[in-house]
Amino acid sequence: MTTSHGARRPTIADVAAAAQVSRTTVSHALNGIGKVDPRTRERIKKVAAELGYRPNLRAQRLRRGQARAIALASSMPFAVAGGPSRLGFYMEVAAAAAERALVHDYALVLIPPVQSGSALYSVDIDGAIVVEPEADDPAVAQLRERGLPYVALGRPTAPDDDAPYVDLHGGRVVELLLDHLRDQGARNPALVVGAGTRHSSVDARAAYERAAAAHGWPPVVATAPEDGGEQAGYDRCAALLAEHPGTDALCVLVDAFAVGAVRALRDAGRRIPDDVMVVTRYDGLRARTCEPPLTAVDLRLDRAAADAVELLLARLGTPPAAGEAGPAESGDGAPADEPRLVLRASSLRSR
Repeated sequence: MTTSHGARRPTIADVAAAAQVSRTTVSHALNGIGKVDPRTRERIKKVAAELGYRPNLRAQRLRRGQARAIALASSMPFAVAGGPSRLGFYMEVAAAAAERALVHDYALVLIPPVQSGSALYSVDIDGAIVVEPEADDPAVAQLRERGLPYVALGRPTAPDDDAPYVDLHGGRVVELLLDHLRDQGARNPALVVGAGTRHSSVDARAAYERAAAAHGWPPVVATAPEDGGEQAGYDRCAALLAEHPGTDALCVLVDAFAVGAVRALRDAGRRIPDDVMVVTRYDGLRARTCEPPLTAVDLRLDRAAADAVELLLARLGTPPAAGEAGPAESGDGAPADEPRLVLRASSLRSR
């Protein structure tokens, strides 16, 4: 029996009557609690499905003291997370995370950039995924103050932050980019990163310094403020080219900075890639629509985001989805797939 449009919705009492059990047994069977014979549990679920029964989610949340919602938060300003990137990195993570959360009957709440104020105090959530937290991250501070569990997407850099995390392989990403530039003939590559303490900047510096020492490159590292966006990338790269005219490649980690770098090179009369090659970290809309299109890295964000959800829900006591293994442990790098280069015109020199 199913209900038609406008008909009374079946209740838990209807399911109990049809299954010939008590309402308590129905509640336990459908909520996965209590001691219910597995065969009875399956029979009740089948009856509920046939009747078209849907639980009252609000009542369930009140009874359990749970919001059944998790947040996706970041302190990254819209200058780098907005514009084309808002439809890239952040939304790619959000789409995959929302899909995985829904498998477990959780909703995903998107939080605007957490700089200060009360962004995470006013939402009813059970926990959060913090995207690439800074060492002194306001999103992490607010979650800690509320006593809410969180996991990080990207390695936390605060010395006292032992939160579980999904590794985005910041060092490996830069190694891939620098190896490619070297293969294409670069002998004086420079690194441009955000001025903050996100793992992508910290790990990039370390990987670049190792490569410079190994290959005898004169190390040139420039930083720009994230909230400056493309213009900050333009200004910093223009200054870098004036200070180091022999630079023949730019590894610009923030895609907004990379687009600004391309403008700076053009205004300086430098040809891309013949005079100076340009690569960036994230293979998003900015990288693809830049002219020339930028060589970048596929970070496997769909897998990383799904693993971050599983890691957080494990902290909340939710088992993995049926037929799936649990997430990798903190520090092991949950994404099993390695990042891979996506080669484009900005760094491919004709031989």
